[in-house]
Amino acid sequence: MAEVSNVGLNIAEKSTVIWNVADMLRGPFKPHEYGLVILPMTVIKRFNDCLMPTHEKVLEAYEKVKHLAVIDGFLTRASGYQFYNTSKFTFDTLVSDPENIEANFKDYLAGFSSNVQDILAKFEFDNVIKRMVESNTLYLVIKEFNSKKGYLGADKVSAVDCGYIFEDLVRRFNESYGEEAGAHFTSRDIIYLMTDLLLCDAKLGGNMTVYDMTMGTSQMLSCMEERIHALDSEIEVTCFGQEFNPSTYAIAKADMMIRGGDPNNMRFGDTLSEDKFDGYTFDRIISNPPFGIDWKREQKAVEAEAKLGEHGRFAPGLPKISDGQQLFVLNGLKKLADDGRMAIVQNGSPLFSGDAGSGPSEIRRYILENDWLDCIIQLSTDQFMNTGISTYIWVFSKDKPSYRIGRVQLIDASHCYEPRRKSIGTKRNDITDLCRELIVKAYGEFEEGIYGEKDGIYCESKIFDTVEFGYNKIVVERPLRDENGKVVLKKGKPVADSNLRDTENVPLDEDIDTYFRREVLPYAPDAWIDKTKTKVGYEIPMTRYFYEYQKPESSDDILSRIINLEDEIANSLKSLFGKEN
Repeated sequence: MAEVSNVGLNIAEKSTVIWNVADMLRGPFKPHEYGLVILPMTVIKRFNDCLMPTHEKVLEAYEKVKHLAVIDGFLTRASGYQFYNTSKFTFDTLVSDPENIEANFKDYLAGFSSNVQDILAKFEFDNVIKRMVESNTLYLVIKEFNSKKGYLGADKVSAVDCGYIFEDLVRRFNESYGEEAGAHFTSRDIIYLMTDLLLCDAKLGGNMTVYDMTMGTSQMLSCMEERIHALDSEIEVTCFGQEFNPSTYAIAKADMMIRGGDPNNMRFGDTLSEDKFDGYTFDRIISNPPFGIDWKREQKAVEAEAKLGEHGRFAPGLPKISDGQQLFVLNGLKKLADDGRMAIVQNGSPLFSGDAGSGPSEIRRYILENDWLDCIIQLSTDQFMNTGISTYIWVFSKDKPSYRIGRVQLIDASHCYEPRRKSIGTKRNDITDLCRELIVKAYGEFEEGIYGEKDGIYCESKIFDTVEFGYNKIVVERPLRDENGKVVLKKGKPVADSNLRDTENVPLDEDIDTYFRREVLPYAPDAWIDKTKTKVGYEIPMTRYFYEYQKPESSDDILSRIINLEDEIANSLKSLFGKEN
């Protein structure tokens, strides 16, 4: 059964109490550094309080097995968790000896199991402890966390509630960074939209695996698990994630342990160059990878894997070196189960960048010719903390229902938002419950039309055959002529004039020769197609499909506005300098 939240616990109030520890950090730590103390200390205190009931039992077990080569299994059974602590110290005994707080606290931390040590190392907590010692705040922080209001034991705070508390602390930490927060934090409004798209009309039951290839603080995974359990509490959800930022990886792994999941499923490393889930497949994939970021650091490893062809992840092609987001799409598709679905955030570049035959176009070709692209949703600008540009959610399915086969749905949801009362970095707009319901309804019904009020909050759905996004890029040649205007021949054939060479994009569902006779020959009767140079390309010109003609303002209206402005300026000047004599 899914764990039920403790309705008597005020999550925001609890996280505020914890965050207020920052009061004693002012001065030695800058505001954006408070989380460096509070986040790892919250993790440690949660572990401490959960382990207290079995502390003596763990110490007894440790004395019996400490001489053995492998002891983890004995100690996790004794603790009742996937982690343990063999130190004689607890927070209670630490605060009773303020004179030796540094040595005792380090002894206490050293007693934790290796999975906790990994978290502390990624937090670089040794450096944080040193700064607290130097500023005489270590004891004060530990004492504050050990107060009654700082209690985080499992008997009072469920794993679900603790996850919410921890997420709220992460949000506060991220907000203190301003725009930088968006590098590893996606707000819940967007995540909930992605989860609901992935679960719309899904056949649930049994077990479900969920993967985030750029998990950041793992909030997408926790939201996905929450949404699945809201639909069916009996489903067993197993989450997997990879992250290469040390501190956000530590947050993600700690959050997984707090929620009672398997911390071994949270893995550290660069997804593009150090795939930690080679050979795995997943039922659902949800991710917000970086976009507009180069992949020079991973270039050698990526190109080596591309040479593996179908045995690797990057066989279809490689995007331009300045933007690696399509590599994450290919990684996800490689790991998506045969009946799986994936939702991934991208900017506008993967829609159209790259000409026919280029890496980006070949990636689109691979996706569309396999009929894996289900839907693209355009969001409004100002949805993310670190960028104000338009963003898109791509939904992929490897098992489309019959009515979606060979078709792609495009949804313009750029008008489906409500302004925030207070912006966070560049995030000024929210996808509210109403907005999410409209978008998910448009997706689920798979019909063309407008959902919502056209003059207010609304989205528009259009449906296209997959072939409509493809084209044949043909090279049109014309003959080279000498100074007398005579065609230059070589071996009896006209020599092409490179200065007159041109290209045409012929829709994929149209005969090339028919197009050529209709669109080219009437204007260039001596032209021909060099069919050895024909290439297939794909692009998704979403802006063009949803373009709305705006009738220009009439000249009379413009003149009227100018006259009114002149009158207003004249009146203002008269008020400022007085009336003329």
